[in-house]
Amino acid sequence: MTLDELFDAVRPDDESGRTAASRPDWTVLVAPGRPDSAARGPSLRRALLQLGAGGLVVIALVVLVGGLISRRIAQSQSVHEVARITDVLATSVIEPALTDRMTTSTTAAARLDPLVHRRVLTASLVRVKIWTPSGRIIYSDDRRLVGVTFGLDSDARVALTQPQVRAEISDLSAPENRLERGQGTLLEVYRPVWTPSGRPLLFETYFRYDQVADRASELWRGFAAITFSSIAAVVVLLVPLVWALVVRARRAHRQREAMLQRAMDASLDERRRIAATLHDGVVQELAAASFTVAGGAQDAGARGDDELATRLRAAGDAVRTSIGSMRSLLVDIYPPSLRTAGLLPALRDLAATVRMQVELDVDDQVAQELSPEQQEAVFRVTQECLRNAAAHASADLVAVCLGRDDDGAVELRITDDGVGFDPDATRPEGHFGLSLIADIARECGAELAVSSERGRGTAWRLRMSQ
Repeated sequence: MTLDELFDAVRPDDESGRTAASRPDWTVLVAPGRPDSAARGPSLRRALLQLGAGGLVVIALVVLVGGLISRRIAQSQSVHEVARITDVLATSVIEPALTDRMTTSTTAAARLDPLVHRRVLTASLVRVKIWTPSGRIIYSDDRRLVGVTFGLDSDARVALTQPQVRAEISDLSAPENRLERGQGTLLEVYRPVWTPSGRPLLFETYFRYDQVADRASELWRGFAAITFSSIAAVVVLLVPLVWALVVRARRAHRQREAMLQRAMDASLDERRRIAATLHDGVVQELAAASFTVAGGAQDAGARGDDELATRLRAAGDAVRTSIGSMRSLLVDIYPPSLRTAGLLPALRDLAATVRMQVELDVDDQVAQELSPEQQEAVFRVTQECLRNAAAHASADLVAVCLGRDDDGAVELRITDDGVGFDPDATRPEGHFGLSLIADIARECGAELAVSSERGRGTAWRLRMSQ
């Protein structure tokens, strides 16, 4: 009989007429995978990768923040520099060459042209304008602007009324800046100048913004050299420290595992000792008492004392029941056949201890191919499922199947005809065994799934790869 056939055999049609083929889908409770990484101890490779990832994040943040800071500093320094240059040009070159007639005559102002081209204009300073307070341009190195009137903005008027040097990024969309379009971003600087008679004019210069980017790159290179060397030094210092910490953690982990293993071995030895003591002591004494009571019942019956014989037979039944309960307890404490005879005999012994009909369909070849840890997991899962079926499901029949599925994985399937439950609902009260089953599956890296519905029984599936 296949797994599915046995599965269907213990899950009959329900009152609504649905067949076993329409059973609920599997709900995966524990995903397959390796055992918990904590069981393998700290990973040096993972620690170094985390350190490297952290370093890359820090470098990325440094690049971003450093770039923004460098650009702000470069812009501030560049604005200050072009303002200083404009101030020097105004006081040492332009203002000494101004005449009162230039305020009204563009022809007179044109005499500034050779001086501006020779001593003012450079590769970075691309435009010069001189304005009257009314907004008329009396001089520009581009003659198309000479004599044209535009409205002065508020900053320019403030610079005239409160003598100061002002600098800002030029608004190339303004009409007076139409001839500067196409030259990229420009820094616009202006300050007042005065004719010999004291008439104010506005001296304006336009500088290329490229020097801001160049200055930012220069600052960034200096900043990056110091920062990256510092980060590299910190990483170099941290690598041996991380290495030492991981080595120590691994050593401590191995010591802890050894202590746990010794504790488990001690617990196993203690369970074996207790089981042997109970088997050789209490169980044998109860068996002897059972034989004695049975013999007394026969003697009483032979003498015609039926009342005494009945009482002795009842006492004998009670003793035999106690022997069965004691043997079930011994299997729970220490299943001797699991270590000696193998998984299949252990499962048979386990099935004999429950008060339900248990159908075993176990592939002995598959069972023998399992590792001792996997055999232990199969036995414990089966044990918990049988307990749950007896204690909570009110089941009459349980099918335990062990074999390989279509993908070659080892599959344990345990199905009962009990009351079932809703796997998506909150865990039923008192079902601590469900957590135990999940923990067993998680420890051996297996997949655990359940298929159940109220009134239609429960099926458990444990899949393990070898």
